[in-house]
Amino acid sequence: MDWCHSWWPNWWADIIVFTALTKVFQLPLSLWCHVNSLKMVAVMPESIRIKTEYYGDSEQIGEKTAALFKREKYHPMLSLVPLAIQIVILMGFVKVIHAIADAEKGTLLGKIPVQDGGISWLMPLAAGAAACILGFCQNRINPLQREQSRVQQMTTNGISVAISLFLGCFVGMGVGLYWAASNLFSILVQLACNVIVTPRSRIDYPKLREAQRTLANLEDSLKRTTTPEERRREKADWKRFFSVANKHLVFYAESGGYYQYFESVIKWILENTSHGDIHYVTNDSKDAVFELAKTQPRLQAYYIGPVRLIPLMMKMDADMVVMTTPDLNQFHIDRSHVRKDVEYVYVNHGTGSHLMCLRKGALDHFDVICANGQFQVDEHRATERLYGLKPKKLLPTGYPFLDTLLASPPLPLPKAPVRIMVAPSYQQDNIFDSCLDSLIDALAGPDRIIVLRPHPQYVRRFPARMKAIETRFADRSDVEIEADFSKPSTMAQAHLLVSDWSDIAHEFAFQTKRPVLFVDTPMKVINPEWERIDLVPIVISFRNRLGISVAPSDISEKVPSIVADMLARPDAFAARIEAALRENFFNPGHAGEAVGRYIFQSLVSKQQAKKGK
Repeated sequence: MDWCHSWWPNWWADIIVFTALTKVFQLPLSLWCHVNSLKMVAVMPESIRIKTEYYGDSEQIGEKTAALFKREKYHPMLSLVPLAIQIVILMGFVKVIHAIADAEKGTLLGKIPVQDGGISWLMPLAAGAAACILGFCQNRINPLQREQSRVQQMTTNGISVAISLFLGCFVGMGVGLYWAASNLFSILVQLACNVIVTPRSRIDYPKLREAQRTLANLEDSLKRTTTPEERRREKADWKRFFSVANKHLVFYAESGGYYQYFESVIKWILENTSHGDIHYVTNDSKDAVFELAKTQPRLQAYYIGPVRLIPLMMKMDADMVVMTTPDLNQFHIDRSHVRKDVEYVYVNHGTGSHLMCLRKGALDHFDVICANGQFQVDEHRATERLYGLKPKKLLPTGYPFLDTLLASPPLPLPKAPVRIMVAPSYQQDNIFDSCLDSLIDALAGPDRIIVLRPHPQYVRRFPARMKAIETRFADRSDVEIEADFSKPSTMAQAHLLVSDWSDIAHEFAFQTKRPVLFVDTPMKVINPEWERIDLVPIVISFRNRLGISVAPSDISEKVPSIVADMLARPDAFAARIEAALRENFFNPGHAGEAVGRYIFQSLVSKQQAKKGK
């Protein structure tokens, strides 16, 4: 400041010159931070892809995003370095202004608005206005801030304006001028950085915009537009649920299609017990369970949306909760916060491997796990030994949904047209994303209809991809798309099913006794540590028992002849499929009874224990 004053003996002008010099001296640091910000924006397409692929899974998103930042050498905390330097300069500058004010009596530099009032109030207004201008410009010229959401931008700018107004009120006018000038010169610094290292030289903006559109489409598709009637209904059902004291049994379903996994269990309880209501909580206001409840006085159904479900689960006051949703206490669904004795029972919503197809620890917070077969028992016991976990209570119940499938054997199929269903899973590089066109070309033929049945998660996570598939085959009369999951699947009406790693392949084979054509796309792996346990997951061992597998690269060459042979000999695999079912699943056809009987006996024991007290 002394040096500046020797060239321009006016302290107000000196402050502006001094501020400009500090920005020049910090330009290399600003440029370093600018390059770091460009790294962040450059990796946004991939980070957005991670958010899209693992939508709703905050743990996976966090882990994979952190790994991405580490790989690209992006430092999230680097932007705080200029701020720290700015604070150090500010602290020293406050002392300088006080010294000038003490030396030159009567100068306005040291006047503090909240103490002196009058004209000094212009300074906090000027500082706030400068912060507003900076925020307006940064939203347009700062590559990183420009990609923030409107809420993030408003938050960032709001904090900046609030700090500027506060400083302007409680420090000398000279310090306020320095802060206002610093904000305005920051605009010039950003423009200089953009010229030295242009954003477009480091960022693929078309790729970024496409990623942003994909995520936006996903979020739009997931937004639940509730009507006033649904909101009133949810409020009433919430009140009705908690008006019931001493609830014994609660089922929770995350969507309307999940009743099928409980159907045989609930049916057995209603038919074989005479007391106690079943309380059924669903996130779907159009769940078919509401119609069923009209004819079953003991079945009480409640519509609770995903948001209200979180506090409902925290306040759960039932003796037992039965659910198919894993990751209890891992993400948004917690065990009860008001009762520690609630018994949580996990029922499968698929035939596959817990080891490979569920996250590590996904079932750790359940009290009871209903096992489909010995293969799941072996997986859990091996996992417990590997990680030194306390043994879980595993019930050899079987797969309840299998009861429903076995009770509804498919009708004889017409010889024509031949219906071939393609039903893949949703993992990366599934059939739809890797080889759909070549597969349809290989399957197509006279008197054949190809039915595309996407996985519900694929429709939810990748609406843009699904729309592209619908558009691509809109003009083909031999291709149908079955994506309305509120209607019963036509799976049993298919002559042949083609899949990759979806459990629907097992369900089709066990119900129809017809073979499955498996395409060996990359495996659907949710738990990357599955190979630490020396067991072959059933999703792998079943492939050559329930059908035939082909590599994506062999589709054009091998699939036509394989499909022709399967269609000509539909019963060729029936004995092998039946043997796989009987050898691997507990209680085929009676799993619902096994689960229902355990529930009834456990609840009776709880009641007896309460009476004994």
